[in-house]
Amino acid sequence: MNIKTPLSRRDFLKLSASGALGLALSEMGLYRALAAPPASRGRITWSGIPLYDGPSFNAKQLKLFGIDQVYELESEVEGDEGYGNPFNKTWYQMDGGYAYSGWIQPVEIRYNKPVYQIPEAGQLGEITVPISETRLTPYTYAKNGYRLFYGTTHWVKKVIVTADEKSVWYEIYDRQVQKSFYVPSYNLRLIPDEELTLLSPNIPNADKLIHVDLKAQLVTAFEGNQQVFISRCSSGDKGSRTPVGEFTTYHKGPSVHMTNQGDAVTNVYDLPGVPWCSFFTGYGNAFHGTYWHNDYGRPRSHGCVNLPSEDAKWLYRWSLPNVPPAADYVHLPGEGTKVQIV
Repeated sequence: MNIKTPLSRRDFLKLSASGALGLALSEMGLYRALAAPPASRGRITWSGIPLYDGPSFNAKQLKLFGIDQVYELESEVEGDEGYGNPFNKTWYQMDGGYAYSGWIQPVEIRYNKPVYQIPEAGQLGEITVPISETRLTPYTYAKNGYRLFYGTTHWVKKVIVTADEKSVWYEIYDRQVQKSFYVPSYNLRLIPDEELTLLSPNIPNADKLIHVDLKAQLVTAFEGNQQVFISRCSSGDKGSRTPVGEFTTYHKGPSVHMTNQGDAVTNVYDLPGVPWCSFFTGYGNAFHGTYWHNDYGRPRSHGCVNLPSEDAKWLYRWSLPNVPPAADYVHLPGEGTKVQIV
């Protein structure tokens, strides 16, 4: 998000190196500005999340939510900080009580008109509803594939109109499983080319810097001496820390199916459609959007830098290499925008 601070790049980096950046931003009153923007609805991301009668973990529990339930968000209030997250005190008033925001994905419901022609190479699309079931064939009562969630991105290969049902489907292709799935067209927005252009194209790449402060859980972008972007993040947790040092965003893709299935015995994850991935190592560490939590401000990833999806998209578009609209991945070793992680 574009939030200006009165600090110069030099002063900002000095505070980060000394470990005092978090305190400085707190004194400037910027922590609340770094909270997620309000949304009209919230999706429960874990089974058993509690609803309390007040914005506190010590309040009376009213019930436990089931995973993927969607509720109206009536308001945001300040309450207890999250377990292990001193930077998030936001709670949602909902369903007759209060729930901690870190466990709830902010979502909207935006239906889309179908597009009947797409480029031969395909076109990127994003899910604009809380949950969209996929089908193994393009029919309403066909067998389910996997679920897609708000903000995820997917590579659309074909448009299919079924004559008997008179319905319109998009065929999406998953490179990880090498399989196609079918999504109702009204749940997916095709992303126009102009949303994939390079931001700040007149700024030399040598003047661009992405700075990550692991202690403050902040990602900041600079153009020369000017700070142009700042976002709360979630970096790698114990056993999978985000690496420290200098890197470049040399390979990128707008949609990646991230999984460690087959490699891990515990903490298995399987995440199709992870949006706006800017990789800075050859081991899979990346800046990317996140739909499985809203708990930015504490380490909780498997080594990546989790960001709100709109912030990940901004960073993806601002950094090099630029990924053309017809490409689903670009790999240019030795190139990319500089990343500094401390």
